[in-house]
Amino acid sequence: MDGLTGPAGTDPVARWHARGGLLPASRVPGGDLAAVAGAADFAVLPVGAVEWHGPHLPLGADLILAEGFAGESAPGDHHDAVPSGGGTPDGTATPDGAASPGDGVAGPRGVLFPAVPYAACPGQTRPWPGTVAIRPEIAVGYLADVIEGIVAAGFARLVIVNGHDANMSTVRAAMEWVSGRRTASLLLVNWFQLVTPDETAELFGPLPSRGHGGAYETSGVLGFAPESVRPGVAPDLPPKPKLPVPHPYVLVESRPDPWQGWSGHVSLASETAGRRIRELAGARLREILRAWVAAPPPAPPTDAPLPAPPAGPTVTAGPTAAAGREEP
Repeated sequence: MDGLTGPAGTDPVARWHARGGLLPASRVPGGDLAAVAGAADFAVLPVGAVEWHGPHLPLGADLILAEGFAGESAPGDHHDAVPSGGGTPDGTATPDGAASPGDGVAGPRGVLFPAVPYAACPGQTRPWPGTVAIRPEIAVGYLADVIEGIVAAGFARLVIVNGHDANMSTVRAAMEWVSGRRTASLLLVNWFQLVTPDETAELFGPLPSRGHGGAYETSGVLGFAPESVRPGVAPDLPPKPKLPVPHPYVLVESRPDPWQGWSGHVSLASETAGRRIRELAGARLREILRAWVAAPPPAPPTDAPLPAPPAGPTVTAGPTAAAGREEP
């Protein structure tokens, strides 16, 4: 039986077609792929890292956050609340990170691809136990192949939900490469940018909270996987102050101080703050996706560096003009 025409209550593909939500790509039968790609509003690719975040956070913290927020991308436009605990706001279980809207309500249709777990990691975390780092040039090439493979499967719109700061450069480079080879609309959303510094100050107070493994990131993990966090085992490590200038900049240093592979006031983290972060960032992610899907698609890439000259009358050079023309 074709997945898109099977009983909506028993066939996951038919249920997704009728109700929207997220459909794991790993569960799509090969024979249904073209129909699924044609019906999908977008595809979703979480990208994370396996990296030391301190003694209080799991090695897969970035992966938990990327997969968690990817699961928030298409639960349906009819709910923006977040429950206390796992699942979607309507209480639907979410195996494999997939979210599904309630009965009878058709939401956006997303196809969730398996997460990219390994990433280029900065020198500050690479020596710490459990960090599995790949070289940046390998990361860019690998991500370019993954992204192009998803687009080639028929998903011209792909959102990449990122949980690891260092992925911002490698994912962007891979997206730029693929966009010059395929007709595609590629969107990168970093979960940690969806909540503003002013909002984290409201949640945690005036002390810095957004450092690697700090209160913001720890609370984010608590919002999805509270059982994986051990807040009491990590001391507070006040992060190195930022430069006293109002302008944006990127500063990469060998090892900030204080630093134990993480930094921050982790004692400020809480599951309550994590649920609020999940609520705010999830709603904003869905807002971005609605605007993106409603926007017109891009034109195909071209090898022509300049637009074609306007059509006009053909002028033939006479002997005088030809004699005066220099060869290049």
